[in-house]
Amino acid sequence: MKVAQRIKELRIERRLTQVQLAKSVGCSQPMVVMWENGKCEPTASAIVKLAQALNCTTDYLLGVSDL
Repeated sequence: MKVAQRIKELRIERRLTQVQLAKSVGCSQPMVVMWENGKCEPTASAIVKLAQALNCTTDYLLGVSDL
């Protein structure tokens, strides 16, 4: 669940809509909703793209670090 929370928190902090984040990552807006609601987890390649789009590390998204 930590991944879902972090995606949503970072998206809101960066003032991105779900549609904007989806375009940056190369997925659909419903997929972003499912990630943020914890209904499914992003693939490894999506985690890398999310980290780039949200300007954070993959470790932070995955809950490995708090930086």
